[in-house]
Amino acid sequence: MELIQNAQVGTFESSDIMILIEPKPKGEGREIELVSNVIMEYGDSIKEVIHEVLDQFEVSDVKIIATDKGALNPTIRARVETAVKRALKIQEGTL
Repeated sequence: MELIQNAQVGTFESSDIMILIEPKPKGEGREIELVSNVIMEYGDSIKEVIHEVLDQFEVSDVKIIATDKGALNPTIRARVETAVKRALKIQEGTL
């Protein structure tokens, strides 16, 4: 699917993750920037969850900036899913 607009979801609170998502021109692929205090231990796992959600929605041309504050996988998955839905204009809100 092709993203329509930028979207943001999450907070900078402990145990959460802030996701900023923006569309990229067709054919440019995925770019994921991750900032986390636990990047050495869990960076690959966090990126894997992000890729799984993008695969689920068939999103291929996207830039994501993720600022992690110790979020667990279900939180990461929910935040990325919400960001994608907002960027696709499937869902609106303030979560």
